[in-house]
Amino acid sequence: MTPAELLGNPDLFRFDELSKFVGLFTGLFFLLVVIYSIGYMRGRRKLGKYYLYTLLTLIASLGAIFANNMILFLSFWGFLGLLLYQLITFGRTERTGSTAKKAFVIIGGTDALMLLGIVILWRLSGESQTGALFSLRMDALSVDLGSRASVVAYVCLAAGALAKAGAMPFHTWVPDTAEDAPIPVTAYLPASLDKLLGIYFLARISLGLFEMTGAMNTVLMAVGSFTIVAAVMMALIQHDMKRLLGYHAVSQVGYMVLGIGTGNPIGIAGGIFHMLNHAIYKSCLFLSGGAVAKRAGTSDLSKLGGYARVMPVTFITFLVASLSISGVPPFNGFASKWLVYQGVIETGRSGGYIWILWLVAAMFGSILTLASFMKLIHAIFLGQSSERTAKSEGRGETGASMWIPTVILSILCVVFGVFAISIPLKHFVYPSVPGEVAPVGIWSSGVVTLLLIAGVILGFVIYLLGALLKSRTTGSFIGGETLEEHEDMRVSGVEFYDTVRDNGLLRGIYRAAERKLFDIYDLGAGFAGGLGRMLGLLHDGVLSRYVSWFLLGTLVLIWYLMR
Repeated sequence: MTPAELLGNPDLFRFDELSKFVGLFTGLFFLLVVIYSIGYMRGRRKLGKYYLYTLLTLIASLGAIFANNMILFLSFWGFLGLLLYQLITFGRTERTGSTAKKAFVIIGGTDALMLLGIVILWRLSGESQTGALFSLRMDALSVDLGSRASVVAYVCLAAGALAKAGAMPFHTWVPDTAEDAPIPVTAYLPASLDKLLGIYFLARISLGLFEMTGAMNTVLMAVGSFTIVAAVMMALIQHDMKRLLGYHAVSQVGYMVLGIGTGNPIGIAGGIFHMLNHAIYKSCLFLSGGAVAKRAGTSDLSKLGGYARVMPVTFITFLVASLSISGVPPFNGFASKWLVYQGVIETGRSGGYIWILWLVAAMFGSILTLASFMKLIHAIFLGQSSERTAKSEGRGETGASMWIPTVILSILCVVFGVFAISIPLKHFVYPSVPGEVAPVGIWSSGVVTLLLIAGVILGFVIYLLGALLKSRTTGSFIGGETLEEHEDMRVSGVEFYDTVRDNGLLRGIYRAAERKLFDIYDLGAGFAGGLGRMLGLLHDGVLSRYVSWFLLGTLVLIWYLMR
């Protein structure tokens, strides 16, 4: 069979609107990350393996995206977990090995659940096929969630999708990877490809493989809303740039899950559109932040500051992406969140008031996102200069291979926001959504963009008039104290929201999170360790005890067989 015949076999692959547009942007992110890696990874050892693993990740991702057979899909999917482990180990931190193992265990564990789900799905579909050989073709499946077995199958498959995307409770590998892995790896996998693949598969099973019920849609919306708020609350208090961005990568998944969970065309379109937008602006944030970290030699916010002067292009791209992720119009993040909001409101037509909770969570998450990025931009770019900033003076931007990808991504943030309806929604998103999408409300991105530009120009004119008519020059001061008199006084902005962590009930929750009490990996490791110690006590090498266990087991077996 030739490659063309193999790809054209509908039992193995399918090329519909959703898979084609996800595959297209998968290739785009691969290209941008490779260009960025030329500058960022220069000087590291074993770069041949790095680029090989990156290329294999692209191939495996495309294989999973276009696969129409569940076994073939799971093969590509599982191979991606191994590649993730290999790419994380290219980091140079002491914790890289444990971080890679953690990601591999969480992803691999949910892959095992997916295999169980596929087996159950095969059993259910085999019964409906009246004994005919079932090929596990994804486009031929339509399972009703009316039985316990079908619900278990859906939950197992959804767990794999949520773990890949980084939704709670399978999220803890994402911030750890963001902190310890090389920036290009983080931008390529947790920030872009894993989000695309995880939400793509969640959309596949929720819109095609299973016939969703109101109860299951409610579960998805609950998971999405909780992920939005809980992860952004964790992001608020982080003091490391990469870890903060990692928690935001988790939080934004909540909007995608929430949109798909609405079960109506406009909400689903919003979730899929946000999947794409997140990959764009989060990759831009990681790559822009990575350029600063490479120039400064650290991602510790307390050691950064004043880099807007040193790296103006990086500052602009980071600012655009920050406004996008915060849902500020007219950028692309607002456009997709607007659709998700409408989808949530649309669910209220069926009765009840629980949709208000989902809507409040989504909007509250956007407010906290904006707040945390105000802290981040101040600490990195607009705050007082640090010693590392002074050492970077005169060195300027990093190489073109590192800032060109961020410029392209920031332009997409603007274009996909201002021209959301005419470009991404019309050509990529709407054709991928079952049913007719009918947005409601009044929103014209073009008019809003013109009004915002007019407002900026007017503000600049007022500033110039004030500067010309009456101006006063003074030294920098904080709290009435001039910095010239107190050279050791420096406000970095890192502690902006530390009071949130020390407030009432939240204090206990944050402390529990610091002790890893919500980390599914550490909880599992603790359980396995305790079980191992218990078994170790039983197997102490004393022959008489082994004989006792043997006799006890024999008696239990006899009792079971003779009852």
